[in-house]
Amino acid sequence: MSPRTNDNATPDADKATPDESTVGAMPAENTAEATPAEDATGIAPREDAEADTDTEDVDTEDTEVPVHDTSASEATPAEDTSQAASGKDSTEGAPTAASDRNSAPVGADEDTAGVAEVADERVAAVRRLSQSQRRWRATQLGFCAAALAVAMTAGAVVLGALRDGTTTPAVAAVSNGVSPQLLASGDLDASILSLQAHLRTQPKDFSGWATLGLAYVEQARTKGDPSRYPQAQEALNRSLKLRPDYDPALAGRAALAAARHEFADALKYADLALKQNPYSERALSSRIDALVELGRYDEASKAADLADSRRPGVPVFTRYAYVHELRGDVSTARRVLRQALTTATSRGDISYVTTALGQLAWSQGEYHSALTYYARALAADDSYLPALEGRARTQAALGDRAAAIKGMEQVVQRYPLPQPLVELGELYEARGGAGDAQKARDQYTLVNAWISLAHAYGVNADLDTALAAADHGDHKAALQAARAEWARRHTVHTADALGWALHVSGHDAQALPYARRATATGYRNASFLYHLGVIEQATGHADKARTALKAALDLNPGFSPLGAAKARTALKAAQ
Repeated sequence: MSPRTNDNATPDADKATPDESTVGAMPAENTAEATPAEDATGIAPREDAEADTDTEDVDTEDTEVPVHDTSASEATPAEDTSQAASGKDSTEGAPTAASDRNSAPVGADEDTAGVAEVADERVAAVRRLSQSQRRWRATQLGFCAAALAVAMTAGAVVLGALRDGTTTPAVAAVSNGVSPQLLASGDLDASILSLQAHLRTQPKDFSGWATLGLAYVEQARTKGDPSRYPQAQEALNRSLKLRPDYDPALAGRAALAAARHEFADALKYADLALKQNPYSERALSSRIDALVELGRYDEASKAADLADSRRPGVPVFTRYAYVHELRGDVSTARRVLRQALTTATSRGDISYVTTALGQLAWSQGEYHSALTYYARALAADDSYLPALEGRARTQAALGDRAAAIKGMEQVVQRYPLPQPLVELGELYEARGGAGDAQKARDQYTLVNAWISLAHAYGVNADLDTALAAADHGDHKAALQAARAEWARRHTVHTADALGWALHVSGHDAQALPYARRATATGYRNASFLYHLGVIEQATGHADKARTALKAALDLNPGFSPLGAAKARTALKAAQ
């Protein structure tokens, strides 16, 4: 997975306004309370005649999407990592009301009970669904998805996690009846509650629907839970039904498409939004993201220049830096990120930019500098998970495995996504203590469960599948997923994934061109260089193998808990 994509977009919630904000910066532990008659957007229609008339006037298209409340969406296991679960069971289980510790005072016992009730509801839903899967993997994935659901629900939500960096263009209208102060307060879940209540009485408020859709996208991303995406799509569709060509809703569709890894669609909607409002920061940022993730790096560089000329600021600066990093221009990337830091004023911006600087320092083997940046990020927000993850990764590189494991365990408990799950599994393997092998397998199995959930809710997770399965799973599945992803987009990350999947499947001659292509832009990534060196060695190019393996270890000697050790072994064999 790319280290900085739209999934990890820049925060800017302090400047957000209702039409194009992510509706706050720091989500609460539990989310919006649902009502029994919710539609696909999580909103129950009014029972009075006026509400019925308004809803009919909207005349939105019927869409078959799972019905969730925003606090306890159901985890859906699939038969395998590439096939989604049947949608017919997705509405099972009554919504569970959950208290919001940031929006209303609650006693400790009541709050704990609310979380447990949500977890039990999700586990029960997963078990019912897993029983409907009659093949041999259903029981295994049902267990894993249940565990993942507990981790998502009972673990804390990502407080202060990366937020989509946007501000609203001057032409955007404020949603009537929704408080801009509330939306900028940093309480995402309270904002969603307010929007839902408002839209029950004002279902023709196109800006409210757009804001709600973006809030659902943000909620899905900060929780690591893709089940919110159908709700986001329905809300954004309603906004566009009421007001076609409404640029915040189009920009929202771009953000949603990028979150689902549908980058061609993300580019399409970003361009449509920019036709309506050339200064939309969200659309400008999404356009850069989409071009990067499609491997169109020259166009991405031009898009970054254009965005910088129109809407300079933290969201654009960080993307501008990443475009330069991908082309091997680390000095410019670092300079621009430092410039972004001088403009950062909110805690979210400071945490985001210093974490990006920490990631860049870590990737270049500058571990003590990385720790300094992560410490600064955590001083701004001590629960900022990307900084906690980066700090754990850096501690592992410095040999402090105990601290690294403790830190990564905290991350995956609250944010169980493939990359930290794999890294925690590898840390267990590297430690090699009693029970560590099984703990590692548990993490890899949870990756499979997350991928199944992602597929079930319309997220393309082939790159995640390829990366995880190549080293810790089914090589055939890894190759199939990598080929599928390469057919969609040609990036350095997909080239590396396909090359490595071909290698572990025994197709080294086919793997070599892809491994070389992954490093052709000058992108300084130790993992890519390690993969290239191993494949060069397997194809009989001993000198090139030594060069690539040495470059990987010189650049970032602790790039992976297991890969770095294997790179040293391979380099010794190539001497």
